[in-house]
Amino acid sequence: MKEPTQTLQFVAEVSSNHQADLSRSLQFIETAAALGCDAVKFQLFRVQDLFADEILRKSKEHRVREAWELPLTFLPELSNCASEKGISFACTPFYLKAVEQLYPFVDFYKIASYELLWTDLLSACAETGKPLVLSTGMATLEEIDHAVESYSKAGGQELALLHCVSGYPTPVNQCNLAAIGTLTARYGCSVGWSDHSVSRAVISRAIHHWGASMIEFHLDLDGCGDEFRSGHCWLPNQIGPVIRETHDAILADGNGDKTPMPSEMGDREWRADPKDGLRPRLNVRQNWREAKCAQ
Repeated sequence: MKEPTQTLQFVAEVSSNHQADLSRSLQFIETAAALGCDAVKFQLFRVQDLFADEILRKSKEHRVREAWELPLTFLPELSNCASEKGISFACTPFYLKAVEQLYPFVDFYKIASYELLWTDLLSACAETGKPLVLSTGMATLEEIDHAVESYSKAGGQELALLHCVSGYPTPVNQCNLAAIGTLTARYGCSVGWSDHSVSRAVISRAIHHWGASMIEFHLDLDGCGDEFRSGHCWLPNQIGPVIRETHDAILADGNGDKTPMPSEMGDREWRADPKDGLRPRLNVRQNWREAKCAQ
C-alpha cells in the first residue's frame, strides 16, 4: 500500500498580540518554530484604511486599534527570522497596497473572513502568483463560490480554504466541523480549520475525522497580548502538546501494509513452533542446545 497522503500544516496566527514590538514579534516566530509550526502569520492593516470614517469618528474603541498596527519596517526582519527558523512567513493584507508591500517577504497570503467579499483584494493576491489561504467565517456557499471564482479568474493557481466560525471564542457546539467535508467536496482544494475554540477536541476532530490539511490558531506568548482577553488565543504550553500529539498520531498510521515492524523482528522466532506448540521455534531451540554443548 502507498504511504498516507494526508499532509498537515500548523499556522500560528500572531494577529495583534505583537504589541508593535520588534523583539516580541521575533519571539513569536521563534516560539512558533519551537512548537513545531509550519508557518507563522501576521496582519498588515492601517486602521484608517480598515474602518469607514463614520465608524472611526464616533468609536474610540476602533481608533485605539492603531496601537495594534504592525510597522512596515518590521517585515524584512520577520521574514528573515522565519526563513532562518525553517518555517514559512505569511501575512494578511487588509488594504490593496498591502499586497504589494508584502510581496517581497511572504511565502503566502491569507485573506480574512471579513474581507472575503472584497473581489479586488482577492484579485490582487491572485495576480502575484503566490499561494492564497482564504478564511470563510460568516460566509454562505454562494459567497464562497464568488470568491473562489474571482480568484481563479484573476489567474490564481494555488488556493486553500479554511472553514472558520468568526466567534471569539467559538462555542464547541457551533464549530460545525462537518463543513470541512462540504468545502472539500465542493471545491476540490485543500481545506483546513481556522480555530477560535481553543479546544483540543475540536482540533483533533478537524484533523483526524474531517481531514483538515491546515490548522490556523491564534497564539499569544504570555497572556499579555491585546487579543488574549477575548478568549480565543492559545498559549504555548496549551498548543504545544496538541501539535506533538497530532504529528505522533499521523506518524502512527504507517502505510497499511501488514508486515512485521522492525521493533518486533527479534520476537518472530520466539513464537510457538507449529509442530509442537511450544516456544520458541525449533531452530532457536537447536541453537540453544548447540550453544550449551559448546560451553
